[in-house]
Amino acid sequence: MTSPELHPFAQEMPLPEPITMTLEEFLASDLEEYEYVKGELVPMSSPSWEHATISSNVSWYLQRHVRENRLGRVVSEGGFRVGERVLKPDVAFLSTAQLPEEGRHPSPAPPELAVEVISPTDTLWKVLEKAQAYMEAGTQMVWVVESVMQTVTVYRPNQAVKLLMRGDTVTGENVVEGFSCPVADFFNK
Repeated sequence: MTSPELHPFAQEMPLPEPITMTLEEFLASDLEEYEYVKGELVPMSSPSWEHATISSNVSWYLQRHVRENRLGRVVSEGGFRVGERVLKPDVAFLSTAQLPEEGRHPSPAPPELAVEVISPTDTLWKVLEKAQAYMEAGTQMVWVVESVMQTVTVYRPNQAVKLLMRGDTVTGENVVEGFSCPVADFFNK
């Protein structure tokens, strides 16, 4: 078996070197197109139209409920300090009590709800690793939204994982109190 031939353009391009820095250096920088994971900068790719639509739907339903009930703030791709990482969930919720005083840097508190919409460029294990990191840092609930099967997987610390299908309803449980939405609504185009 031979290795596949690379396009001549690809043969001339050197592979990028990982960019490393300390957490303090990252927090002092203005590198908005990156997450910070284990000492390295992880570039954020531009989302596909489908990914952006799903993220917007999730944000819209959450935002409407949170504003009407004055529960806190819903943000899209905001930076959060998650242990020794800075992550940018696709959608996140912070209660009024957890809102940061200053908005120029990542939130020092992790989100209470983090929503990750799986992209075609994501690997499942990296998304699951993020979900674990969120919970270890104090996030109370993580929703992993997957577009092919149109599911929402709910992760809670020390609780069984819940897989919600298109015909189910996702709720905010005790994290975003009173919130409920048909899973199918997240996938409306």
